[in-house]
Amino acid sequence: MVEIVRNANELEKVILKEPHGSVAEVSLFGGQVISCKNERGEELLFLSSKFCNMGALERQGFAKTRLWSIDPETPFLSSGSSSTGDGSNKAVIDLLLKPSENDRRIWPHIFELRLQVALGPGGDLILTLRARNTDSKPFTFTIGLHTYLSVSDISEVRVEGLETMDYLDNVRHLERFTEQGDALTFEGEVDRIYLSTPTKVAIIDHDKKRTYVLKKEGFSDTVVWNPWERKCKAMTDLGDDDYLHMLCVEAAVVETPIVLKPGEEWKGRKKLTAVSSSYFSGQLDPDRVLHG
Repeated sequence: MVEIVRNANELEKVILKEPHGSVAEVSLFGGQVISCKNERGEELLFLSSKFCNMGALERQGFAKTRLWSIDPETPFLSSGSSSTGDGSNKAVIDLLLKPSENDRRIWPHIFELRLQVALGPGGDLILTLRARNTDSKPFTFTIGLHTYLSVSDISEVRVEGLETMDYLDNVRHLERFTEQGDALTFEGEVDRIYLSTPTKVAIIDHDKKRTYVLKKEGFSDTVVWNPWERKCKAMTDLGDDDYLHMLCVEAAVVETPIVLKPGEEWKGRKKLTAVSSSYFSGQLDPDRVLHG
């Protein structure tokens, strides 16, 4: 089921309700999924209580700070559910962004950006992003789908699937390194662009006994970010201690930008699944999660 409501700021948002009880909220401001709860009511995503349209968000691309619309060509608006091509029914909404005159002053190209948000059983979240060149000349761009995960304590979280990968370290002026550990853990600020990464990454939350699995298609790179204490306190859209309970893992295209000729379209897809894990007792096999 799909429900369209207005929040306290008079901005529209979309509520997706999946038959088994999972619920997601999608804000038309930024085309952002701001909440995703599984059938047990557990929140999977992080949203700061100080979230606003100021601060560091603009550096991540203007699409995240623009008002999207519901795509009028969505064929299932009346029913609010549709098959997404994998043989199952999900609660689905399609969003659309076209550049305004002001946007064209920032980035002088004409395009259509479409985002399909699909919610499945267990809170499975599938985001499908399409960018089409409707201009008369080619353009080049980078792109990413930011996922801010809710975690119990960042010091108890590990990311697996990026071992041996090269990365650009934004904390060290984009110097290039190779991941040496068998997992990425967090003891300070992390802002890395992992290059040519596998299709699956597992984020294991020790305390919550939960494993997030991120699967991507069409995105070559993976960004991992946590601002840590000092930078978190300096940001207008994060609370002082928010860094303890969030981790951004992003499917992205960064190192080699996408080039679209007139009429061409690029497509990327990301699926977020949360599964219970017994990592605390040493029984979780990360390889099974990543490759199973």
